[in-house]
Amino acid sequence: MKIFVSRKFPGVHLERLQNSGNEVHVCELDRPLEPEEFLERAKGVDAVLSFLTDKIDAEVIDAIGPQVKIFSNYAVGFDNINVPDTTEKKVLVSNTPCDEVNEAVAEHAVTLMLALARRIVEADESTKRGSYRGWEPNIFLGRSLRGKTLGVVGLGRIGTMVAKKVKGFEMRVLYNKRSPDPEAEKEFGIEFADLDKLYRESDFISIHVPLTDETRGMIGRDALSKMKQGVIIANTARGPIVDEHALTDGLREGKVGGAGLDVFETEPNINPELIGMENVVLTPHIASATWEAREKMGQLAVDAILKTLKGEKPENLVNPEVWEARRQ
Repeated sequence: MKIFVSRKFPGVHLERLQNSGNEVHVCELDRPLEPEEFLERAKGVDAVLSFLTDKIDAEVIDAIGPQVKIFSNYAVGFDNINVPDTTEKKVLVSNTPCDEVNEAVAEHAVTLMLALARRIVEADESTKRGSYRGWEPNIFLGRSLRGKTLGVVGLGRIGTMVAKKVKGFEMRVLYNKRSPDPEAEKEFGIEFADLDKLYRESDFISIHVPLTDETRGMIGRDALSKMKQGVIIANTARGPIVDEHALTDGLREGKVGGAGLDVFETEPNINPELIGMENVVLTPHIASATWEAREKMGQLAVDAILKTLKGEKPENLVNPEVWEARRQ
């Protein structure tokens, strides 16, 4: 069987895939592939280990050929893949959700909020420029998290872990999801709120919803207008959930006190105005970048391919109905 891996990834599982007895081609270019480059290398393969920078739709599937059985996406999100197209073409799609990724992203979200609240990046840059003259009572005054309210937009695996972690700071936590979660409320002492209430009462907001037609641009001018003056926003989900033009206006006007962004509206391009703002912390889509998370993601992505090629049902199928249809 032929397998295409569109980019090298860390850990031991790439080597395991290469030693699986299949014909494995790993792209030699350590960068996202242009669409024509992807198609050139993937044509005729039985399985693809893809990444969130690879756009997959019906045209791509047709170009690869009818023999392709699975796109194993090395990511939790799969908005880079047109799932209805893959389902119609009877091609499996899997992803890599796991506790290791949840932990890494939740840690990063909390880190962004802490860095903004305590002005860590500003203070670091000032100190490295030689501005430190000894202790002073009124420089880089920040905010304490204790007693503040955090709004978690999207209480999935990662949002739940964020809620759990900040309870150690004695924060009040509001959350929003499609329906209340009484078990989580009881376990973590959190409160369900509609979005208007969450925006209105939160000092910090952490975003953990998937990118869909419904969530695209949800943090825009209307949402920002309902938020507390000086709110701090962290986004470790998907960039287009936040309208960056509205966000920059909010930051400039002081409505938004700070923004921590690991993802961007038009990746890899970043709004240049954001880059120049002191009350913004930007990281290059690294929320899941821990050795533990990457190792587990590699294991899950490789397992999905090897199981599929052996005729076994892989874990974490995005479109399990395809598996059932192919068995009939």
